Amino acid sequence: MANTQVIVGLGSCGIAAGAKKTYEKIRSLQEAENLTFDLKQTSCVGMCYREPLVEVIDETGSYLYGDIDENKAVEILDKHLGQHSPVKDYVVQTDLFETSDNDFLKNQVKVVLRNCGYMNPESIEEYETREGYKAIRKIANEKLEQTAIIQEILDSGLRGRGGAGFPTGMKWKFAYNNESDDKYIVCNADEGDPGAFMDRSVLEGDPHAVIEGMIIGAYATGANHGVIYCRAEYPLAIKRLNIALDQARKKGYLGNDIMGMKGFSFDLFVKEGAGAFVCGEETALMASIEGKRGMPTKRPPFPAESGLWKKPTNINNVETYANVPWIILNGAGAYNKYGTEKSKGTKVFALAGKINRSGLVEVPMGMTIHDVIFKLGGGIIGNKKFKAVQMGGPSGGCIPEYLSNTIVDYDSVNATGAIMGSGGMIVMDESTCMVDVAKFFIDFTQKESCGKCTFCRVGTKRMLEILNRITEGNGAEGDIEKLEELAYQIRDNSLCGLGQTAPNPVLTTIKYFRDEYEAHIRDKKCPSMVCKQLLTYTVDEEKCTGCMVCLKNCPVDAISGERKQPHVIDQESCIKCGLCYTKCKFDAIVLS
Repeated sequence: MANTQVIVGLGSCGIAAGAKKTYEKIRSLQEAENLTFDLKQTSCVGMCYREPLVEVIDETGSYLYGDIDENKAVEILDKHLGQHSPVKDYVVQTDLFETSDNDFLKNQVKVVLRNCGYMNPESIEEYETREGYKAIRKIANEKLEQTAIIQEILDSGLRGRGGAGFPTGMKWKFAYNNESDDKYIVCNADEGDPGAFMDRSVLEGDPHAVIEGMIIGAYATGANHGVIYCRAEYPLAIKRLNIALDQARKKGYLGNDIMGMKGFSFDLFVKEGAGAFVCGEETALMASIEGKRGMPTKRPPFPAESGLWKKPTNINNVETYANVPWIILNGAGAYNKYGTEKSKGTKVFALAGKINRSGLVEVPMGMTIHDVIFKLGGGIIGNKKFKAVQMGGPSGGCIPEYLSNTIVDYDSVNATGAIMGSGGMIVMDESTCMVDVAKFFIDFTQKESCGKCTFCRVGTKRMLEILNRITEGNGAEGDIEKLEELAYQIRDNSLCGLGQTAPNPVLTTIKYFRDEYEAHIRDKKCPSMVCKQLLTYTVDEEKCTGCMVCLKNCPVDAISGERKQPHVIDQESCIKCGLCYTKCKFDAIVLS
């Protein structure tokens, strides 16, 4: 047992699922029984749907256990470590035999997530054993020129993973060409969409990869100051970032004359943001770092010319920087062998919604959306029909099932009306109301609007009002056309990306699911039976036993009837709360 390792996933998702209790239980048993295995922590391995996760590595191999609470942890210690008999029923991944979860990992290509879940994120030594900081050493030892590094990034085809997909090497070149004694390099870790879950997981699981990517970017562009802008709602990511920064300084990866490269001095700090969605936009982000209200400004000048504190500034997001050390170490050719002609490498997605395997996945560009959902995600919960997927975060678009063979590629996704964004992928099934979905996302973007642009501030509010009317049964002919007109005006006249993309959920749901809008407006019906005010509750007289449960639970006395006689619901009094539907044990309440 002396060489055995027990590793517990302590990312935010794991902790939320109870992993901290599992870890403490294992540690208490280890101390009480004087067990000699090595207890470690790691972060999210991506299998969020199986948290808490515990990995056991012994002389026979590696076993990743899923859904491990305190009781199961005791059983694993007893049987696997004590009796040398792995508990196969709990194993979700191993190289020794097939499991039902094998497809989740085997169809992925991990570049950004190469270390997440496989090392202690608070140990710089473990990062170094996994080729960490080897890329910056290569630059120092081979005396690589700044222009050579920028060319390598250009040749790799790496595009910004924050949403717009602008070529990273081109961005670096612009910053490099701008001569100044002071330059800044910034990491945007503040995207407020589901993709931010990806950013948070990378910062929690592999902070040194992002730091190393920023060091390389700083050297290539000539920057001497760096900032990681991270929302304060990610305390574990911030904690691990600061631990990693202290370790990197002590090892000489940050500071003066880094790795013996005379004249290359660089350090960075973490700036905690207030979590405003608009601060994902680079000019609003820089304003926030400077202590101003996070509001976008007109461009030009672009950040590469005049950015943070009026100095040339390069901004990329977490996923972009995490790619960089791998590219420098393995070469542009190794990276761009993955992907399509215009979209190279891999892309990380946060899979969520009505899907069996929710979590974090990294796939090669060019894989179809259908394969991501059904091969990695395991298909739809309860074998329901797949209806649509929303991509790109709150301002992304909805892609219908018949377009699910669209490949993961910037241009292909954009052609559907959706956007790649920073990696959100929300899966919807047949029970999803697309009008309600559009309302949900417009409600979010309307609240997150900074208010600077009239079109965004007022336009999204008017769209939300129309959508509320439609879902409440008060929609009128012409509402769809009003939504489209407002959407185009907001898209074309807003200053920043928030306003320009905010109408996407509405435009795509109208484009692909117009019949649902028409049913809400003309028939006063919600086909998916989601919109509360459009539902009708009636009693099936043949099934009703007159048990009076529904009558007693109705909060407004809208149900009448005698015991053992069929009951009746007064439609004028009914507030459509649904209590009768949920309380009836005989399926006598009909929902239509």
